[in-house]
Amino acid sequence: MSVSFRGWVQAATVALFASLICLPVSAAAEELAQARPLKKVKIAVGTTNLNLAYPWLMMPLALDYWKQEGYDVEVLPVGASLQALQQMVAGNADFAQLNSSVVIQANVVNNIPARVVMNNGVIDWSLSVPEDGPIKDVKDLKGKTIGVFSLATGGIAFMKSYMRANGMDPDKDVQIVAVGLGAPPVDALRTNKVQALLFWASAQATFENAGLKLRYLIGPDWRTFPDFTFSTLQKTIDSDPAMVEAIARGAAKASEFTFANPDCSRRLHWARWPNTKPSGGDEATLIRWDMNNLKAQLDSMKDAHAMNGGKLWGNASPQAYGRIQKFMLEAKLIEKEIDPGTYMNKIPGFYDKINNFDAAAIRAEAAACPAR
Repeated sequence: MSVSFRGWVQAATVALFASLICLPVSAAAEELAQARPLKKVKIAVGTTNLNLAYPWLMMPLALDYWKQEGYDVEVLPVGASLQALQQMVAGNADFAQLNSSVVIQANVVNNIPARVVMNNGVIDWSLSVPEDGPIKDVKDLKGKTIGVFSLATGGIAFMKSYMRANGMDPDKDVQIVAVGLGAPPVDALRTNKVQALLFWASAQATFENAGLKLRYLIGPDWRTFPDFTFSTLQKTIDSDPAMVEAIARGAAKASEFTFANPDCSRRLHWARWPNTKPSGGDEATLIRWDMNNLKAQLDSMKDAHAMNGGKLWGNASPQAYGRIQKFMLEAKLIEKEIDPGTYMNKIPGFYDKINNFDAAAIRAEAAACPAR
C-alpha cells in the first residue's frame, strides 16, 4: 500500500469516526430505536370516538413519532373515563386518558396509584340548551332531563356541584340519562327527550355542526381546573420510566405540530382514519365542521398550557391538582384530601425531558404538511 493511499484511508477513517461522534444524540437514538423491535404499548381513552379532537394521541401515530422512539402504540376507545381506568388497572392498557376527577377519586377513594403523566386540558364541560328556548339559567333546569355521554362520565360531578351552588338538589331536581355520542344527543335535544346536554367542548362543537343553535351554562370556575389527564400507574413508572418519557414526548411533539398547523392535523387524521371524517355536507362544510371541533379542543389545551406556565407541553403541578381536589372535597365528591404531590409522576426533570425536541423542526414539518 502506497504512503499516499494509506494516508487517504487513514483520513477517511478519521472523518467517518468524527462524523459518527458528531451525530446528534436524538438522531442516534432514533436510529437505535428503529434497529430494535418496537415495544408494544396500549393507551385506553375515555371515549367511543377517536376523532381529530385527540391530536396528542392520534398525530404521534400519523407522524410516526412513537415509532421513532421505539414503540408500537395502539390507542383504544373504551367508553368513559372510568372504563379507561379499569382497563389500565386490569393490565389491558399501559396508559389511560382520564378526566382529572377520576384520577383524584382513584387515589383517594380506591387507593389506586394513578399518576399524572400530562395535563392536556382544563374543565371545558358545559350544559347546552336550545338558544331560543326558555332555559336561561341553571336554576331553570329544575324538573328537566339532562343527556350525558354515559352515567360514568366525569362531567356529572361538576354539574351537580354547580347546581348545589345555585340552591338545587341535583339528585332530586333533575333526571340524568345516557344518550351516547354523535347523532343520538342531537336527536334527543331536538325531540325534547332531553332539555339539556352535558358534554365537553369538542362534543358541543359537533352538536352545533349538526345544526343545533345552543346557549351554554358553565360553572364560573370550571376552566380554572385541570381536566383531561394522560395517566399511568405507579408500577409502570417504576418499571419503565424511559417508556413513560418516550410516549409523553411523542404526545408533546404532536401538540407542537397541531398548534403550528391545525388544518394539517385535520388532513392527516382524515387520511389515516377516513371513517372519522364527518358526513352530510360538501367538502368545505365538512372541513368547517371538523375545524370547529378541533378548535374547541385546542382552546382547552391552550388554557391548560397557560395555566401550567405556558412553556412545557403537558406540564402539570401539585398546586393545580390540589385545587381540583379541594373542589371535590367541598362538593362532597371525596371524603378526604391527600398530599397533591401524590398525583405527580415524580420522574426527575420529566417535563423538561419530554419537551426536549427540536420544536422549530416540528413547526417546519407542520408548515410543509407531509403527505402520509
